[in-house]
Amino acid sequence: MYLYIPFLEDEQKAIGMLPDQLGKLTGELEKVMELEIGPERKLARVNSADVVNGLTTKGFFLQLPPADILANDISVLDDHSDTF
Repeated sequence: MYLYIPFLEDEQKAIGMLPDQLGKLTGELEKVMELEIGPERKLARVNSADVVNGLTTKGFFLQLPPADILANDISVLDDHSDTF
């Protein structure tokens, strides 16, 4: 999962501006990279225009894994073979 947020010098302020519900969904955030995103920017699994639109309208863009990968990851929740 990737969470795109607008650049601010004060990163904690930028994170503090996110909706509370989003924080509950994502848990603790870890900075991975900084990108300059514009219409010409190619991203691997998401359209850069969608990211810019989300940043403009909502103040963030949440990129979830593709459905097939997400389904595989969820299936491990039913595996209780290594529980304590």
